[in-house]
Amino acid sequence: MRGGTWLLAGAVAAVWLAVYVVTQLVPRPPLPTGWTLLVGVVLSSIVIIGYPSALRGPRQGRRQAARSVGRPGETIALVSRGMPLRSGLTPEAAERTVALLRPMLAADAVAITDREQVLAFTGPGSDHHGRGSPLVTATTRRVLEGARTQVVRHRDDLGCPVPDCPLTTATVAPLRLGDRVVGALKVFRMDVSPPPRDLVEGMAGILSLHLELAELDRERQLAAAAKLDALRAQINPHFLFNTLNTITSKARTDPEEARQLLVRLSDFFRYSIRQHGHFAGFGQEYFFVRTYLALEQARFGDALRVHYDVDPQVLAVQVPVLTIQPLVENAVRHGLAPKVGGGTVTLRARVDPLLRTTEISVRDDGVGMPQEVLEKVLHNGNDASHGGIGLRNISERLATLFGERYGMDIHSRPGEGTTVELRLPLR
Repeated sequence: MRGGTWLLAGAVAAVWLAVYVVTQLVPRPPLPTGWTLLVGVVLSSIVIIGYPSALRGPRQGRRQAARSVGRPGETIALVSRGMPLRSGLTPEAAERTVALLRPMLAADAVAITDREQVLAFTGPGSDHHGRGSPLVTATTRRVLEGARTQVVRHRDDLGCPVPDCPLTTATVAPLRLGDRVVGALKVFRMDVSPPPRDLVEGMAGILSLHLELAELDRERQLAAAAKLDALRAQINPHFLFNTLNTITSKARTDPEEARQLLVRLSDFFRYSIRQHGHFAGFGQEYFFVRTYLALEQARFGDALRVHYDVDPQVLAVQVPVLTIQPLVENAVRHGLAPKVGGGTVTLRARVDPLLRTTEISVRDDGVGMPQEVLEKVLHNGNDASHGGIGLRNISERLATLFGERYGMDIHSRPGEGTTVELRLPLR
């Protein structure tokens, strides 16, 4: 129970105690029980109905409290969460940012620059300080060259070449990306009182943090893209050669099946090469896996059996591309191919709406792995003979995309097979 609930329970209990004393203990003889119950119910109802208002206080006080949330520091903290520079130091992001900052900093004009030009400007003077204008003031140059925040208290020190420029004072703070100054935040006023240095520096620090987060996002996306390219390049050439050999043999005995296999092989490589972005619907990945397994079944025949246990709800869920097929390929190549008589690959997929996760497992009943090999795959990922490189790549890519919000478990026993389980957050 929260504190307010305990308070209400105590108030109701006190009401009933008082009613009992007044109606049963004080008068002689005691009042009838019906009167006691009636009075107790009425008073309890009044307490319960009036309880929220008593806790919150009068409406006028609540309105004043709501207005007090708009203090400058709190407003900056709230607005900074959605600051457009989170997408990087671009003219479009800078335009949206200066529009947000101008009322927040009580400024007449605000500008954001990179090291070469004005990216965005809002306020008086936009006719000659606008987007794309060169950096003409010595103050801005000093900030970009590593100087600390500069406060300009006289119009002549602004260095504006336009004689009737309405701007009089300014505070210019650097925007940093790590140790590098990549731009400047310029806040102007039309009177003799320059914008507060601490306020402008604080906002520049927030913007710099957002720029660093944007850079981390870009690096993370590049890393994920590199791992995805590595997975594409990793598609086993032996798979292609073996499939082409199968198609060649089928061309003599069953030309129609050979034609269908060529179409499937074309679909397989078209999807693996042309898929854009890091995510795709599970339905697309599922079709890709089925295409791969159909090609492998044409080669292995009855030695490769497949069982699909996929909840239809999963088909629309977004999952990382080229994640499931490598797991299935490992099951075929390293689990079933070495086993006399082959075996079964099972793909299972479910959505857990309570945990908001997608659960995917790939299981085979093949040769399995000894404990020491499994340890290498789990911890080092350096056993290529058991799919270690592919598993490591998948694990690193999932970590890049989801951080710690994913799970990947591998269970294997010699002679019993291997199971790989993925838990991915819903997107």
